[in-house]
Amino acid sequence: IADFQEVLGEPTVALGKLRDLCFSGIPFDGGLRCLCWKLGSALRLAPRSSDPNVCLCPAQILLNYLPLERALWSSLLKKQRDLYSQFLKEMIIQPGIAKANLGVSREDVTLEDHPLNPNPDSRWNTYFKDNEVLLQIDKDVRRLYPDMAFFQRPTDYPCLLILDPQNEFETLRKRVEQTTLKSQTVARNRSGVTNVSSPLKSSPNSLSEYEVLPNGCEAHWEVVERILFIYAKLNPGIAYVQGMNEIVGPLYYTFATDPNSEWKEHAEADTFFCFTNLMAEIRDNFIKSLDDSQCGITYKMEKVYSTLKEKDVELYLKLQEQNIKPQFFAFRWLTLLLSQEFLLPDVIRIWDSLFADDKRFDFLLLVCCAMLTLIRDQLLEGDFTLNMRLLQDYPISDVHLILKKAKELQDSK
Repeated sequence: IADFQEVLGEPTVALGKLRDLCFSGIPFDGGLRCLCWKLGSALRLAPRSSDPNVCLCPAQILLNYLPLERALWSSLLKKQRDLYSQFLKEMIIQPGIAKANLGVSREDVTLEDHPLNPNPDSRWNTYFKDNEVLLQIDKDVRRLYPDMAFFQRPTDYPCLLILDPQNEFETLRKRVEQTTLKSQTVARNRSGVTNVSSPLKSSPNSLSEYEVLPNGCEAHWEVVERILFIYAKLNPGIAYVQGMNEIVGPLYYTFATDPNSEWKEHAEADTFFCFTNLMAEIRDNFIKSLDDSQCGITYKMEKVYSTLKEKDVELYLKLQEQNIKPQFFAFRWLTLLLSQEFLLPDVIRIWDSLFADDKRFDFLLLVCCAMLTLIRDQLLEGDFTLNMRLLQDYPISDVHLILKKAKELQDSK
């Protein structure tokens, strides 16, 4: 803790020192993890390259939300949090007011505003399209970490902009409850994978199994829903894909449990921007059309196997012989940054190392290889069915052992 406090107390945070500390795990005490995760790029120019195809960026680690210069933090945080409030007004409050006012009186039902208006630019058409996305988000966030009560509990800092009793507009929760549309956006799984969610993580079957909070309160899952809805609206090219809820969940949990109330109060806005920055780096994993490109998920899954071949050829050949393809298990491991394989506190510890990886998630490939080599004896003895069960319901829960093995693989290069 003293080492972290020393580095973070400098006028300009030393990126190299911070990276080394974070890579080995960040203490929760004093909000250290919340602050470290938010930090980011060094404010320096990247060297020029004569090759126009080479993309050079400043050195990035963690989630690149706060600059390393402490003096800039307060002004940047105010600016970003004000911007998020603006997003809320434009994408949730105003459409909610518009919807409440539409069709109130006979004269309002004009061709432009009529629900059956075929014009793709009509407000109703946009509203219905947004509902399809919202219903998928709602279905996913309500079952976020069902083994924990946290996401069902009320937040200490409900969004006053939205829950103001003076407002008569439709909130996202009311919108889901009132809509009669049946969402057909079934899980967009790829590569023949049908188990993006771990079979062990059961979820309630119906929305009625959840406790409804009184007016003026909102559960943490509702905050996550709002973050994902605004992300989908601002990023129509990718919108929302199942699994993004598993990425935003640990981020929001970390920021919403910050012991420092001044930061905790703004967990929603800070999570939104950190999630957006993280998705900018891993969004290719969620885009089906990029699956087979060099930045797509297929390439990364094959990289896990090529790395395994280099580190443990016997195990690699065994998996090949049994026709156990990496997409049967590594798709979920890589796409969701292992968030479905371990309990939430362990996921957060793994993410300390992943976010501190200056090669931006190369270490994740080594963690996947470490997970394979740590159960090599069982895999070498098992048949196809047994091995698939091992890989889809990973048996080792000690993430420190896994990270230690991954570091050994990294050092043996």
